[in-house]
Amino acid sequence: MPNNKITAGGILSQTQSLCPVCFRLLKAQRVLKGNEIFLEKQCPEHGVFSTVIWRGEPEFTSWVRPKIPSYPQNPATDYNRGCPFDCGLCPEHRQHTCTALMEITQNCDLGCPVCFASSDKKSLPDPELKEIMGWCRAVMQASGPRNIQLSGGEPTMRKDLSAIIEMVRNQGFSFVQLNTNGIKLGQRPGYAQELRQAGLASVFLQFDGCSDKIQRKIRGADLLRIKLKAIENSVQAGLGVVLVPTLIPGINTNDLGKIMELALDLAPGIRGVHFQPVSYFGRFPHDPSDRDRLTLPEIMQGLYEQTKGLLKITDFHPPGCENALCSFSAAYVKTGSQSLTRLGGETGQCNCSQSEPEVAALGAQRSVDLVAERWSAPAQGACGCSQVQNYLSFDDFLGMARTNTFTVSAMAFQDAWNLDLERVKDCCIHVVSPDKRLIPFCLYNLTDIRGKTLYRKV
Repeated sequence: MPNNKITAGGILSQTQSLCPVCFRLLKAQRVLKGNEIFLEKQCPEHGVFSTVIWRGEPEFTSWVRPKIPSYPQNPATDYNRGCPFDCGLCPEHRQHTCTALMEITQNCDLGCPVCFASSDKKSLPDPELKEIMGWCRAVMQASGPRNIQLSGGEPTMRKDLSAIIEMVRNQGFSFVQLNTNGIKLGQRPGYAQELRQAGLASVFLQFDGCSDKIQRKIRGADLLRIKLKAIENSVQAGLGVVLVPTLIPGINTNDLGKIMELALDLAPGIRGVHFQPVSYFGRFPHDPSDRDRLTLPEIMQGLYEQTKGLLKITDFHPPGCENALCSFSAAYVKTGSQSLTRLGGETGQCNCSQSEPEVAALGAQRSVDLVAERWSAPAQGACGCSQVQNYLSFDDFLGMARTNTFTVSAMAFQDAWNLDLERVKDCCIHVVSPDKRLIPFCLYNLTDIRGKTLYRKV
């Protein structure tokens, strides 16, 4: 239950949020308690809510960085009620679209409790190809040729997936990625090649751990063998593969090192790992406790410890595109079977008081380009073997780097308890709604404590 009063001291900064019970717009503050940061807010009807958002190093104040906003050139909605109630995008949104996510079905062959989507037997009919084409045109008009992720539900449930991919490519989008559980890619020979020929570039593969015990706990089935086969088939077809673990405290947070070891064994076919700490959507009888939370610094620390220092906390840096509190990433060159050399750039230990503000528009374009480059398949003939260590010159190294890059990243999505409207306004991952609006991902999937949605219709 919520507390009776909000913390009096240790306030670092102010923002806005929503009440998890009634979606009332509330003032919120980021509060320091020891080495932890909490988002605290008070609803006049439902009391105080306090949720941990940052634990440990790097230091919170060193991670946050200033940014020069880039507002939508063609906003689809007016600013009337204010954020978060006018999404479309509205004129006050502070970042362009980097990735537009299109839910092409709500059907699924799994029933995962941690799914963002409303995948069930009562879901709406699949959108027709003509409707999806309209979504493409809306994205192009609003943001230009951004990266497209086809999602669901499970998009491989659609028999016309190849036609959808081909149509999206023909609309001017050069990077198309498939968000999938991998079952059909692993079970059906030739399917990955069919999607590749249609124009698919990358597979965003749900991969929660290296044991069937973890797969069964999170996804309800023994899926490890079929996911490994999905990776093999996708790589052989010339698709880049990104492993996407949903991290749940007490279930798979001790598997970070094993996931990394597997990914590096299978690189450069596997282009990287993108961790997603669990967010709480749907019906909940009470607030998720702080023990149920996993923050970005804890993932960085876990990666450092479980890879025995191969990945260092100082390797990771804040995003140049979305809000600094949303994600981290690091880019490497694979220089041996289990060896990485970090590519240049800033470290996570930034001192923002000495940093020039970033231009959001430049960060967005850089993100679009780097995702398309690093998550697509490597050039033909590339390998991840130790021969990369034997490069003779810096030019040779750069040549190897183009095909042996490996990225490690994490994205902390928000729910009704930790929703921060500063982060929402800076969001660059937008879901295309059925009525062609672009909705920040976290808002589109947001639910109150009873499971009521803010934007999603089902």
